[in-house]
Amino acid sequence: MLPVPTAALPLLRSVAGACVLPTAKRLLHLMVGAILTTGRRTISNLLRAIRGLAKGHPSSYHRVFSRRRWSVWPLARGLADLILRRRVPEGSVALAGDDTVDEHRGAQVYGKGRHRDPVRSTHSYTAYRWGHKWVVLAILVRFPFARRPWALPVLVALYRSPDWDRQHGRRHKTPARLLRQLVALLLRWFPHRHFTLTADGNYGSHEMARFAHRHRRRLTLVSRFVPEAQLYEPPPVITGKRPAHRPRKKGEKLPTPAAVVAAAAPADRAACNVSWYGGGRRDIEVVTGTGNWHRNGEGLVPLRWVHVRDRTGTHREDYLFSTDAEMAATGVVETYTGRWNSETTLQEMRAYMGLETTRGWKEATVLRLAPCLFGVFSAVAVLYALLPARKRAAGRVGWPGKAETTFSDAITAVRRWLWVDWVFASHGFDAAFSKLSRPFQEALLSALAPPA
Repeated sequence: MLPVPTAALPLLRSVAGACVLPTAKRLLHLMVGAILTTGRRTISNLLRAIRGLAKGHPSSYHRVFSRRRWSVWPLARGLADLILRRRVPEGSVALAGDDTVDEHRGAQVYGKGRHRDPVRSTHSYTAYRWGHKWVVLAILVRFPFARRPWALPVLVALYRSPDWDRQHGRRHKTPARLLRQLVALLLRWFPHRHFTLTADGNYGSHEMARFAHRHRRRLTLVSRFVPEAQLYEPPPVITGKRPAHRPRKKGEKLPTPAAVVAAAAPADRAACNVSWYGGGRRDIEVVTGTGNWHRNGEGLVPLRWVHVRDRTGTHREDYLFSTDAEMAATGVVETYTGRWNSETTLQEMRAYMGLETTRGWKEATVLRLAPCLFGVFSAVAVLYALLPARKRAAGRVGWPGKAETTFSDAITAVRRWLWVDWVFASHGFDAAFSKLSRPFQEALLSALAPPA
């Protein structure tokens, strides 16, 4: 039904495996419509973009998200499997966890709450928005046409506020616990892969670190650290006869990271050059140490902490940690700064995928529509990488200073490819289109396939 590269066929099979065939066909049409559509990503607007190709009554497409019985998890598993097989076939898989607020108006919208918007908030002003808060888990993928990794979302979970959970009799889950569940899914789906998860300070809790320590053979957590964290030596090893008293749970107390940094001599501050936010490089100074992070009733977590000072003076000092105590200090810093690519993805989701323009309000629609949009973003990036070089270059727009391909180039190229090889071919106009002059073809495709 769709002209996809052979390598992407497993992704289509995952769509077919998630629901019955009639629903799968309509779901695929809507996903293609989400790529071809510019503006709002309402179901009606998607159908306008693929008018004449979507067979059946329009109401049957609306019911795909609101009433049909299917799950987004097989789609997520198929997408993650495709990304790992094609782009990260070996080595540790870099993951980025983040959250974003999707404004959604309406009195009856399922799961809506009042959330702090980190994009519009500053140190002196806090902005709140009514809508949905999504916890997003993305795989960081390096493409040959980009200098920085791209964060491709594969798993998405809806966060409900404490008030909403209390009103509906649900057990409240924090964003960190939702992210932990998403990571646990990947660990179960891919039992032979190792993952390195990075997230900001909201997810750098002792609970998350303890979860990573329990799965230390397959999971490493890198996040921001607490300067006054309580660190201890490991508990002493008991030899000989078992003592009459309860064994110690921790060893001698260590200085806090802030105290170590304050007492560090210039010789203790290592200068190094590391990859930085946005794909550049930066000269920094680091002070590092190891210890066991303790919290009452929750045990010890071995880790390495790193204090980072930007030598250019443009970035604030920060504390980071890794649950892999053997990881080098530069590796901790470069892993954490790679997290910023998820922020770029969230911005591009609004600019090119219409994240905040959906209008579904029922429970099933809310829990399916936005995760599918995140998945379409990843599918566009993977399809772009699978296209021939000639078709990839057709959608690229250059300007002075531009050194790499952006997502706007990727979605433009994929749109042009779908218009020519699917829409025109399905209507029998591919031969007529090929007879048009080259300038007229470019003008037509530029109008049909803009970046946004």
